[in-house]
Amino acid sequence: MSGNITFTMIKPKAVENGHIGNILAKVIEGGFTIKAMKYLRLTKEQAMEFYAVHKERPFYNDLTEFMSSGPIVAAVIEKENAVEDYRKLIGATNPADAVEGTIRKLYATSIEANAVHGSDSDENAQIEAGFFFSKLEVF
Repeated sequence: MSGNITFTMIKPKAVENGHIGNILAKVIEGGFTIKAMKYLRLTKEQAMEFYAVHKERPFYNDLTEFMSSGPIVAAVIEKENAVEDYRKLIGATNPADAVEGTIRKLYATSIEANAVHGSDSDENAQIEAGFFFSKLEVF
């Protein structure tokens, strides 16, 4: 899973609100190729493990509770400069601060339910992709 990849999740509220297709269309329109994808529901323990980096933050419990509240779509996507370009495509964490036309501006309902996760570094993209996908599942 090396190269210009990043990891994303479509979060439970965006899935519940029927935005999977629209979000994936924006990803593809943004020049990304989907390398792996799955639809699943995280347990609270899996969400806690995935977001362990935030364990000491005050929002950790609410975040892991939310991320285990319904199905998600996890995906590895590829493009040159993937992490930086995807962060631009999704917009600011707070949808109120996000640029018009970004995924979070279009599909987020709040800072907590901000529609999608996006890796913040090449290293974290590898770690996060490896959490959800084996090498056999990434094309």
